[in-house]
Amino acid sequence: MVSDSENDKSSLCTCESMGELNQEFCEQGQHPDSLESFGCVSCTTFNILAPIYKRLNGENCESECRELWLSRNQSILDRLLDVKSSIICLQEFWVRNEELVRMYENGLKDAGYVTYRLARTNNRGDGLLTAVHQNNFRVLNYRECQFNDIGDRVAQLLHVELLVSLQNESADIVKGAIVVNTHLIFPHDSSYCFLRLKQVYKILQYIESYCHENHLPPVPIILCGDWNGSKKGNVYKFLRSQGFISSYDTAHCYTDNDENSFKWVSHRNHRGDICGVDFIWLLNPNKGRKPLKESFIEAVLGNIHNLLVKVPTEGVYSPHFLETDGSSYITYSQFSRALTEVGLSGHPQGGLSNEDIKDLWEHIDTNGDGVINLLHFARAWNPWTFLQQIKEDSEENETRIKQMLNKPTSATSIGFNVSKAALFPPEVESGMWPDYYFLSDHALLTVEFSPLQLHNS
Repeated sequence: MVSDSENDKSSLCTCESMGELNQEFCEQGQHPDSLESFGCVSCTTFNILAPIYKRLNGENCESECRELWLSRNQSILDRLLDVKSSIICLQEFWVRNEELVRMYENGLKDAGYVTYRLARTNNRGDGLLTAVHQNNFRVLNYRECQFNDIGDRVAQLLHVELLVSLQNESADIVKGAIVVNTHLIFPHDSSYCFLRLKQVYKILQYIESYCHENHLPPVPIILCGDWNGSKKGNVYKFLRSQGFISSYDTAHCYTDNDENSFKWVSHRNHRGDICGVDFIWLLNPNKGRKPLKESFIEAVLGNIHNLLVKVPTEGVYSPHFLETDGSSYITYSQFSRALTEVGLSGHPQGGLSNEDIKDLWEHIDTNGDGVINLLHFARAWNPWTFLQQIKEDSEENETRIKQMLNKPTSATSIGFNVSKAALFPPEVESGMWPDYYFLSDHALLTVEFSPLQLHNS
């Protein structure tokens, strides 16, 4: 990886639009080891592979050998301190081991960070650690979110205030932001994909509730973590439908469907597969958003489609799991019963609730007559329609960004441009997992943001 000069970094931070900034970064093609720039802030997310999960020989775990786990985690900490990100989000942090906890917390504290850790429920042994550098952000509030579902997953929410000064900063600017650190459940089989979708829905609901209860103005939202799913999955499409952008893909000028956008990887899982699952998502407050429930319903329908449909020769999507006795219509009872039979509802933990099923039905049964034509049902969950809507929403949001940045009105809040993004080790950016890499079974992702003032539209 090649570091930029300080002049190059400063020029990136003063770009006036996301388009200009991303184009400049693409032309440079540079990937800094340490992402420090005047006026910029950065964020790192890293699943550090808890020693209780790292297998040494197929039988023993690394946690049984203090010398090994201590050395590896010291190397991880050294790497984090070298990168010097403003915000660090770690997953699979071994919260049960007091020696490891002290090593990280003391090392980060000495470097100017304040830290927050959260154990997974049911005494799983690992959890999350979030560190915020006090030169860049002040923590206004900290909340913990427990999903209470399969996998005992949790999330941390931090309400922070930017301390970096902006050029020509107005007196009334709101410099708050929401940062979330999480680790979604691993998709052991296809049914777990819905659980991950429900977990993300809970996170976004929690953010909405927090902002409403605290009467917050629109602020940027940064979601960090191990999402255990790639750009091809419905969690990705769900977050895109809500206006979020993948910071790494934005920095590298990748689109949702660009062939090159699928070549990067960030994880080699226990099956030996390599895939891109670690993301830093960004939503600026000037982004238009669909109602959260509407986006969730569309994503659930997409998930059902992935699991259960077939494509006849006529090109019409048809749900083969519904018993219709040759009829071209389905009823609510048939729909509800089928969802239970395939495991998407009726599960004591994490499945579709009766309210969720009713919402899905009302979304499809637009005329309210109590039955649905199978052709209309197919159109409701057609993934190509879903992707096209994301594209249209993205184009509309891009137009609003350009108008907003050029409109001379009073500033109300900050937003973030994506300046740079890099994965370590660098080989994973080309889809290769190097044999020399030992820090984790995940790559380290760091994104640099340049703050800017957003105006009333």
